[in-house]
Amino acid sequence: MGMKVVVDYDRCESNAICMQVCPEVFEVREDDNLYLSTETPDESLRAKVEESVRRCPRQAISIVEDA
Repeated sequence: MGMKVVVDYDRCESNAICMQVCPEVFEVREDDNLYLSTETPDESLRAKVEESVRRCPRQAISIVEDA
């Protein structure tokens, strides 16, 4: 079982806090929009993704356990 990163783009402000915590998964580009480099990051990144979820001021990021 792995994780899947889900972003609610209606809530996301693209403030890049998640990118500061986990640049391997999150990227705010020059167009000021958030992009995921992968929706299903390696398990070794779980702690960083979970911290990104906690630190998101708009609570726009979540993790879904993928079967």
